[in-house]
Amino acid sequence: MDFLGPHVFGYLILLVHSLGLVAAVHAVLTVRTAQGSIAWAMSLFFIPYLTLIPYLIFGRSTFDDYIRARRDANQEMREAIIDLNWRPWVEEALSARKSAAYTSLRAMPRLGRMPCLANNSVRLLINGTATFDAIFSAIRDAKEVVLVQFFIIHDDELGMKLHALLMEKAAQGVAVHLLYDSIGSHSLPNAYAETLRAGGVQAQAFATRGGWISRFQVNFRNHRKVVVVDGIKGFVGGHNVGDEYLGAKPPLSPWRDTHVEVSGPVVACLQESFAEDWFWAARKLPPLILPQSYPEGGVLCQFLASGPADPYETCSLFFVEAIHAANERVWITTPYFVPDEAVFSALRLAVLRGVDVRILIPSRPDHKIVYAASSLYAFEAVRAGVKIFRYQPGFLHQKVVLIDNEISAIGSANMDNRSFRLNFEVMLLTVDDAFATEVEHMLLDDFALAKEITEADIKATHRLQQLAMRVARLVSPVL
Repeated sequence: MDFLGPHVFGYLILLVHSLGLVAAVHAVLTVRTAQGSIAWAMSLFFIPYLTLIPYLIFGRSTFDDYIRARRDANQEMREAIIDLNWRPWVEEALSARKSAAYTSLRAMPRLGRMPCLANNSVRLLINGTATFDAIFSAIRDAKEVVLVQFFIIHDDELGMKLHALLMEKAAQGVAVHLLYDSIGSHSLPNAYAETLRAGGVQAQAFATRGGWISRFQVNFRNHRKVVVVDGIKGFVGGHNVGDEYLGAKPPLSPWRDTHVEVSGPVVACLQESFAEDWFWAARKLPPLILPQSYPEGGVLCQFLASGPADPYETCSLFFVEAIHAANERVWITTPYFVPDEAVFSALRLAVLRGVDVRILIPSRPDHKIVYAASSLYAFEAVRAGVKIFRYQPGFLHQKVVLIDNEISAIGSANMDNRSFRLNFEVMLLTVDDAFATEVEHMLLDDFALAKEITEADIKATHRLQQLAMRVARLVSPVL
């Protein structure tokens, strides 16, 4: 029998086109945006030889296996903490309703799975040294439980300091749990986690495995940065674990980033987010601690966890709602400015309302394609009346939103499609005029070190550069 005869190739072609047709129907039924649905369906139908494998890897926008794991985690959580007054939310949530500023964010209570809580304290951590000094100090003082989650961990000097500290606390009998993303930390040697496990640290990689289809996915990355110590102190923000985040690696140094330290009832929300991610990676819950009393007063906080397991696009809608809530100003810092149409429209409308709209982006690229796409969106935003600034001293990686005089948000979410729809992200929303003033002063210092993009800059851009920007924008949905 001729196994390489023309009839065999005919069967293979028929099989590939049949699979392409099935995948095209799947794209029409599941891809969230009309543009993405059309793009995938047409390419799968006409050129399945080139697009079937990319669709298997990049095409899905909903992480179904994680959704099922979340349900299981929440059920185990309810059973495990039935005697613990978990979610200390009733009294604090009632206090949050008294805030006039928070009521301007009308969709936020239902958008986030966790409510706005009173009686928290927050501390702004500007740049890597302040951030890791605070995190390492809290871990050194830990008595019971340390939960650590980062998108990227390197085995450089900072990474080894974290490694040694976690080993030390595990040796003291503290329950230490470390979670890192398998894609973000792809260069991390296996020995890093293996020696931690040998020293008593529970270390897991967050990977999109589970069902046989999920095994091929690399789109769903856990971009969250969360640290919780003894259920008392929590940390969220933009820093990962690596020397570059301390500004130690040219050409992007000095690195500009922001974190926030928080204590109070909202730390329970940080633990719950970590528990869901840990359950996906380890199929069991980490230890959870809830202090029974909190000092009165303080800052209103809402912890917003978003990702591809949500029923809607939580992160994108957060930016839309925050921008729509602005009456006087909306200042945003983001390393990647690739907004979707809803967010871009919200920015345009804010300008038309007379709101002071400023966006701070990097002047140096860490990913050239993303930088090119960001530049095109920046030019279009300038033409729409948005003030766009490029940070000059080094790479700007911080993710900060400031709304009017009371509302701010700091976390891991970038202003791009990956954060909006594909990555697991976190943002800590705060409602407090004193803390907002701190954020304002920090951003004013950043804007003072930035150069505003003008019409003259746009006109001076070479046509070939503009063409490259437009080509880069074509792939912006998967950047």
